[in-house]
Amino acid sequence: MTAREVAAIVESWAPLSIQEAWDNAGFCVGLPQTQVSGVLLSLDVTPSVIDEAIALGANLIISHHPLIFGGIKQLCEQDEVARMVATAIRSDLVIYSSHTNADKVTTGVSGIMANMIGLVEVEVLSPDNYAALEETVGLGIVGNLHPPQEVRQFLHGVKRIFGLSSLRVGPLTVPVIRRVAVCGGSGSSVISKALESKADIFLSADMKYHDFFPMEGEMVIADMGHYESEIGIIHKMAQLLLEKNLTFAVSITKNNTNPINYF
Repeated sequence: MTAREVAAIVESWAPLSIQEAWDNAGFCVGLPQTQVSGVLLSLDVTPSVIDEAIALGANLIISHHPLIFGGIKQLCEQDEVARMVATAIRSDLVIYSSHTNADKVTTGVSGIMANMIGLVEVEVLSPDNYAALEETVGLGIVGNLHPPQEVRQFLHGVKRIFGLSSLRVGPLTVPVIRRVAVCGGSGSSVISKALESKADIFLSADMKYHDFFPMEGEMVIADMGHYESEIGIIHKMAQLLLEKNLTFAVSITKNNTNPINYF
C-alpha cells in the first residue's frame, strides 16, 4: 500500500478540502507513491518522533500539526524544521498531517472532547458551508449535560477525564453547568459563537488574559491546554487505520511532544 492510499483512508473521514485557508495539511515531505513499511502517529513532528519512526522501521509519519506552516526558503539545516525535513529526506520518510480538517469533522478533535465529557444533543458550534458534504462541519461542538452539574464538580470531572494537573478558569459566574461548548486547540476565535449557543461554559485552550473576563455573567471560560485538548485525535486516526487490517504496523508515538510543563 502506498502513502497516498493510507492518506486516502484518513481523508475519507476528514477531507483536505475542508481545512482552513491558512493551513498546510496533507503531504509535507516525501513521495506519496512510497510503499509504506509502517506508520507512526503523533500530535507533533519532533526530532524524537523522527528518530522513533526510523528505529521502528516506519517510513510514514502521520501528525495532527503540520511540520511546515510557513515557506522554507533554504534547506541548509538552519533551524529545527529545516533539519527535520533534511533528516526525513535522507531517511526516505514520508510526513503527512491531518490538521484543521480533523478539527472540523464532528467526530474529530472537538467531537472527541464532547464524547469524553458525555455531552448529548450535540451540534457544530461554528459551522462552515460546504455544499458538497452531506454532514455539517466546522469548529467546535456544543451540547447538553445530563444531568446538570455544579460548576466546581464539572471542572473536577474535566480534570479527571482528561488527566489534567490543572485548569485555567475564569470567574465562576455560572453556578450550574447545563450546556457546554468545546473547541480543541486554540479556540478564542469562537468565544462569541459559544456565547451565542447559550453555553454555560466554554472549554478550549490558548486563551489570553482578556478572554477570561466575565462574559456578562453568562459563561465560564476554561483553558485545559492545547496538547491536552487535542491528543485524542491520534487515537482516532489509529483506529481508522487499524480497522483496515493493514499488513504493516500502525504505532502511536511514545514521545510526549507537549512543549509545556506544569510546576
